[in-house]
Amino acid sequence: MSLQVLVWLPEPFRLVDGTEDGSELAGFESARTKLWGSEAVIELGAVFFPRLRGGDLYVQPEEMAEFRAECALLATHTDDLLTEASGYSEEYIATRLQNITNAANRATAIGGGILIW
Repeated sequence: MSLQVLVWLPEPFRLVDGTEDGSELAGFESARTKLWGSEAVIELGAVFFPRLRGGDLYVQPEEMAEFRAECALLATHTDDLLTEASGYSEEYIATRLQNITNAANRATAIGGGILIW
């Protein structure tokens, strides 16, 4: 299975996009712990991504600015996320992080949040 990142709107809750070009991909299921919930991500000060260790990640509309800042932080440290344990290439990490960042930007533009599941 793969993790997906989707944009959602509150009241009533509804998913508003899914792409057909693969840009909703956020990583393999193992990326929950080996990448986004890794010690390397935690050491960088991330608080949202490590939540994927225990389940799906809902980022509320009012949290989007902080989440986008966390995405920007990780984007400047993709080389720090390359560990033997993760097994992911820098290109893989950068591409999945860009997909997540793009979804966060779309969500912000319409007053929504994101779901990574």
